[in-house]
Amino acid sequence: MPFTAGPTPAPLDAELVAKLSRVSFPTIGHYLEEGFADFGIRRIVGTTRVVGRAITVRITGQDSTALHHAAGWCEPGDVFVIDTGGDTRHAPVGEVLAATLAIRGAAGVIVDGVVTDLDEVEPFGLPVYARGSSVLTTKLLSLDAGGVNVPVTCGGVAVNPGDVVLADRNGVFFAAPAVAAAIVDTALADDAEEPELVQELRDGARLGDLTGASAALAALAPSSN
Repeated sequence: MPFTAGPTPAPLDAELVAKLSRVSFPTIGHYLEEGFADFGIRRIVGTTRVVGRAITVRITGQDSTALHHAAGWCEPGDVFVIDTGGDTRHAPVGEVLAATLAIRGAAGVIVDGVVTDLDEVEPFGLPVYARGSSVLTTKLLSLDAGGVNVPVTCGGVAVNPGDVVLADRNGVFFAAPAVAAAIVDTALADDAEEPELVQELRDGARLGDLTGASAALAALAPSSN
């Protein structure tokens, strides 16, 4: 397919971003099943959590021309989500690309593939997620292919431009802003209850009694006495 450029997505709601910045990302996994990238995509560089707007880039084969173009238009808080078309040999992100994104205020970059220049990228503080690293890189081939701000697939998840991206040491999650907004208050309330739950466990309580799991099993298998 020829190169395609979609419109720049709307900014994320500032209040939603503030809430998502406080929530424990795995808590969202208590309530949803979709949107979670497969475990092969891990944090390769960086130490900070990622919350931001998805800027999607689809590259083809060994050509990173579309990515170089898109990086120059990065806005603060953007998370670049890169679909390599299944290529796990050629690294599209290295020192110069990471420097560009970091200087322009990106919140992170997620690559469904490999990255390079790990030692050089690390000082920029940009969180980089990928399947691994390689010394083999993409090239500027100027092919009429790929796209920017188009639907992509990353870690087995369909990602649209403007989606919410959450990532930390545990993994990566993508969601439409409306989906994230619908669940974030519930997740924050759940997080607020956890310290008390942990204290009750320290005091000798049984987890199954606190969560209702033991009572549920008792109802399924009542005593014969």
